[in-house]
Amino acid sequence: MAETIELKTRSGLAFTTDVDGPVGGPLVLMLHGFPESRHSWRAALPVLAAHGYRAVAPDQRGYSPGARPDPADLSNYAFEKLIADAIEIAATAGYDGKRFHLVGHDWGGQVSWGVAGAHPERLASLTILSRPHPQSFRQALLREDGDQKHRSRHHRAFLEPETGKLLLADNAKRLRDGLFGQGVPSEALEEHLSVLGNPEALEAALAWYRSNKGLAADIGIITVPTLYIWGDADATVGPDAAYGTAQFVRSFAMEVLPGVGHFVMDQAPARTTDLLLAHLAKHPV
Repeated sequence: MAETIELKTRSGLAFTTDVDGPVGGPLVLMLHGFPESRHSWRAALPVLAAHGYRAVAPDQRGYSPGARPDPADLSNYAFEKLIADAIEIAATAGYDGKRFHLVGHDWGGQVSWGVAGAHPERLASLTILSRPHPQSFRQALLREDGDQKHRSRHHRAFLEPETGKLLLADNAKRLRDGLFGQGVPSEALEEHLSVLGNPEALEAALAWYRSNKGLAADIGIITVPTLYIWGDADATVGPDAAYGTAQFVRSFAMEVLPGVGHFVMDQAPARTTDLLLAHLAKHPV
């Protein structure tokens, strides 16, 4: 059964983390996106544990109260620090210098692409949900005849100073209706809001966007064996960016989930976890 612990990294940050599975089993580090939390992985943790994996799902920088440097200083949320967090969390979990499996959704997927680009020797496998490779995303944004600019229009709003207050106003109505309006179950929504539904956490989460405008990241060809899972009803990631990801990954598999939106683990947890398990089995640590 999953246990919630605090993982204090060498940087002095304490990450609220759900863990499950045998200590010493192959590590599966799972990084959530926005506007979600470690609870994204609630369905996957016990299944991974039953298969002998050590599943570790932290609330990331800014989401964890003990890992929330001042978001007014955007350097605290620079992309390289988000990447370093993943490596340090793995070390604190008992896997310092060891290879592990990395899974990321949305912003956690962006960080995972960064880890795979900077530390390929550390990863046995990479699994990305929804978030395309940054270069594919950039290409799709620049297409004059594409729709990715429209799909990503909310990113610009996240840069405005009043956005946090607006998202939390009226019992977080905009978060509930706008960002979770893709079939996320109400119980999952409440779990995520238990982490993110306060001004301190939300401002820190928005600092990820403000520090990394346009989700720009200089990441080249990925050499880690990669599974990319995308729902074809994703309102924020279009087919240009999704299918274009293949050209930036040397060992690539893609699974398309029909009728599933952006929040893959909240909408299709069983199917997604089955795909993840098959990918992990193909690429043992």
